[in-house]
Amino acid sequence: MFTNNILFVNVSKTPDVKVIIQNLFSYKGIRPKYQIQSDEDAICQLPQMLSHIGPNPILLILDDVWLGSEFLFEKFQFNIPNYKILVTSRTAFPRFKHTYNLKQLNDVDAMTLFCHSAFLQDESSYIPEEDIKKIVRGCGGFPLVLKMIGGSLCGQHAVVWHSRLLKWSDGHFFFNSDTELLPHLQKSLEFPDDKIIIKECFMDLGSFYAEQRISAAILIDMWAELYELDEDGIHVIANLQELTIRNLANLEMTRKDASEVKSYYNEDFVTQHNILRELALHQSSQEPIGQRKRLIMNISGTNLPKWWMEQKQQPINARLLSISTDESFLGSWCNIQAPKVEVLVLNFQTKNYTLPEFVEKANELKVLIVSNCGFFHAEIKNFQLLWSLPNLKRIRLEKISISSLCKTLVPLKSLRKISLFMCNIDTAFENCTIQGSYALPNLKEINIDYCNDLVELPVGLCDIVHLKKLCITNCHKLSILPKGIGKLVNLEVLRIRSCTNLSELPESIRSLHKLSILDISDCLSISKLPKYIGELCNLKVLNMKGCLRLCNPLPESTIDLKQLMIVVCDEERAKLWEPIKEVLTKLNIEVAKKDINLNRLLK
Repeated sequence: MFTNNILFVNVSKTPDVKVIIQNLFSYKGIRPKYQIQSDEDAICQLPQMLSHIGPNPILLILDDVWLGSEFLFEKFQFNIPNYKILVTSRTAFPRFKHTYNLKQLNDVDAMTLFCHSAFLQDESSYIPEEDIKKIVRGCGGFPLVLKMIGGSLCGQHAVVWHSRLLKWSDGHFFFNSDTELLPHLQKSLEFPDDKIIIKECFMDLGSFYAEQRISAAILIDMWAELYELDEDGIHVIANLQELTIRNLANLEMTRKDASEVKSYYNEDFVTQHNILRELALHQSSQEPIGQRKRLIMNISGTNLPKWWMEQKQQPINARLLSISTDESFLGSWCNIQAPKVEVLVLNFQTKNYTLPEFVEKANELKVLIVSNCGFFHAEIKNFQLLWSLPNLKRIRLEKISISSLCKTLVPLKSLRKISLFMCNIDTAFENCTIQGSYALPNLKEINIDYCNDLVELPVGLCDIVHLKKLCITNCHKLSILPKGIGKLVNLEVLRIRSCTNLSELPESIRSLHKLSILDISDCLSISKLPKYIGELCNLKVLNMKGCLRLCNPLPESTIDLKQLMIVVCDEERAKLWEPIKEVLTKLNIEVAKKDINLNRLLK
């Protein structure tokens, strides 16, 4: 009935009308007539957007509306034909004329859901039926609880089931509110000693906004340093899959070709139900502030935590510090002592943001994640504080104006990886000089993703000769690569993916003798491979799927790619490789399936 005109908005506990409406505009790919300055501005412009997406009926779903936020219903009411609003909540609102109360699951449905989550087959279950019934009754008919506990018992021995049942048999469980639900959910956080790291990973997910899409790339950076997991992300993804199986998170992965399964996770992300985030926050807050290994703070306006403002403040011992601020935060920081912090996550929503002063003395800091969850790109101040940090290895900036950083560029001697996501490049690279060998002597990896105004890379980038990975993805205005890219003689991975305006690769690429992966997939404008590509003597994987204009015969030097094992392409391009395959007998041509990759722009 509503075709594509179903608009889904997660309202959550602290709704922001302006941000909600900005996200609706972004979701439908429509720009507001003028910059939205206030809630009133947002409400005034919403009917314009709703009228624009007609004439089909429109359904607006306001999901997870909390008690006290039902006023939103009135703000979103407009006299538009065939326009309907559906509100979901944990609480019934008497003021609504039409209310449908969802009941807790009955015994039959609860049993069905539990068995499905635990992957039990009725006819071949090795678990005593009475044990199953006792556990299901203890879940109180709550679907989320049933899924989580079922997932935690999946594949376990019958002895484990009985042992858990004895632990949980401390009374009958009936849940009428989240306060009663949270203690019960803790029972699904029981992990054997060899999987205790999975629980730690679950707790870390609370470092981000509720319902936020958390990039797998962020978690790879965090967990590589906190838990010494591999930098390629294989074990990180395995942990996220374990959490997904246990219904503690939801990992969403893009379809991958065989060559990408173990190397490319930038387009994968994880989400977490806000009840599960509350559970993570609840678990993290059980110890005194000074003794917590992760400290997660949510600040609204000028309401700083009381302990933060105390004069005789004790140093905190957290290895992970996450500070999330809202749109009304004024940027007034109190000084704290965080000598052991290794990962700092800063989430904010304002157009101007100042790094806290205490960062300058965080000598153990290894990972800095600065994530702007607002609608517009933000300018960052105090970036110069980072120059003195001796252990800072990884920086990730999301939706930041890079021009603001160029005013205070400082050498980052220990930095190994920098990632820019949805950043505004503008003329930043033109107005600042990158002296790679001096300012970034240990930089090994650069990731630039969805930076839509990036036209060309700075020439100085080619002086970072120790660089091993260069990934530029979804930058559709990128039209040229530096001619001197061949100077990056230590480069092992070059991923220029979905850069639709890039028409060719520089001939100097022939000098990249250590290059093992070359990915130019979905670069629609590339019409030929470099003439001397055969000099890439260590190339093992070439991904050229979606290069629809690449119709010219392959260069003669292609037959010199003796190490080439995998070429990913479509059926038309596969025909170009048939003669080469007769010479390169170990070569495998992998024909990629057609895939529509919906951009993951909404976080």
